Amino acid sequence: MTAGPSIPRIAVTGLGVVSPIGIGTSAFWQSLIDGKSGIDTVRSFPSEGLPSKLAAEIRDFDPYEHIYQPKFIKAMSRDIQLGVSAASMAMRDAGLPRGAVDPDRLGVEFGAGHISYQPQQLIEAARVMFADGEENALARLASSGMETIHPLWLLKQLPNMPACHVAIEHDARGPNNTITACESSALLALAEAVNVIERDAADVVIVGGCSSHIDPLEMSRLSLYESLSREDDPERACLPFDRDRDGTVVGEGAASFVVERWDHAVRRGANIYCEILGIGSGCDGAGPRGRQEAVGLTRAIDAALRRSGLSPRDVGHMNAHGKATDRDDIAESRAYQQSFGTQAGRIPVTALKSYFGHFGAGSGAVELAGSLLALRHGWLPMTVNYRNPDPLCPLNVVRAEPIRCASNVAMSVNRTRNGQSAATVIRAV
Repeated sequence: MTAGPSIPRIAVTGLGVVSPIGIGTSAFWQSLIDGKSGIDTVRSFPSEGLPSKLAAEIRDFDPYEHIYQPKFIKAMSRDIQLGVSAASMAMRDAGLPRGAVDPDRLGVEFGAGHISYQPQQLIEAARVMFADGEENALARLASSGMETIHPLWLLKQLPNMPACHVAIEHDARGPNNTITACESSALLALAEAVNVIERDAADVVIVGGCSSHIDPLEMSRLSLYESLSREDDPERACLPFDRDRDGTVVGEGAASFVVERWDHAVRRGANIYCEILGIGSGCDGAGPRGRQEAVGLTRAIDAALRRSGLSPRDVGHMNAHGKATDRDDIAESRAYQQSFGTQAGRIPVTALKSYFGHFGAGSGAVELAGSLLALRHGWLPMTVNYRNPDPLCPLNVVRAEPIRCASNVAMSVNRTRNGQSAATVIRAV
């Protein structure tokens, strides 16, 4: 009986970040190591009457500085601009100019989600639609109202468009997919990229996640089902695992990774950030116990460790989901206790949402970028403004200052409010 083909090793060879604490990996890392948060009073629009007055906004971002084909920018929402820019940064960082990879062997896997839009984009159509009351309103919309809507409007709202624009930007003709699983999207996209390479459908895959919640309607919508912080002081808002936490803060951002077959990367002399050892996923399922105990996250962690061949003792740090809400932080802590046992209180934990808030599909990608850079530089950023440990979250949260990385292995996790979870184990080389 002949042995089957060996599973290829997978490397990360490029990284790009657009975040509230820095555009580009250098600025992003400097803010992390300095403990500099991007959470502040909202400046993009008047916040009077909104449930939360704080946000983590990206300032001084100009898509024309990062996107190769500026003619497409007019068809991109802010979310898409952030994602495409991060992908272009990652490809430059990987030393892969357009055409350096066989286009048929270059894929794209991206995480995205709900994209906000302004009411004024459709207000004229609504005015025409209801000009003579509700009777025959749809007929008036079809005959006259549609003409008032910009023809590219829908293209800005579709969550699959970041992956499409990234493929156009880099002439990537390989597998192309979009994952829409909120905060878990980026890690699940990474899992898809690994699967694509393992089944020999591509040599290189551009992976990432992007999203922006900096919008008054989006903040109002999120306040209906999320626990947003009501704090006015940025230093007391978004405090993951802290006893005094009162909710999360909205943000925006994107990160992208060039994921590559190991031998392909070595052959071209690539600068390798890390090796992806294992990725797992799970869901809480039905019933309150599943969500209270974060059963899906436990399954994801266990699967990632099993795939990597490592044990909890090998994990040098945890990059936590750390949403800073009571329900989510306690459930996440319980999952760690279940998966790591006695090691749960030993492994250093950092929660980077304390720097840039919560923004769905993009936040998981930016958090993973933090772990890649931590392993590269050998320092683990602290959880900013963490002061009062919560006895219901008995974790070894890094506080006050960065610490030396305990090993070259890290785990990063994400979980949605509905229990879709993902975990990945990476090892620096």
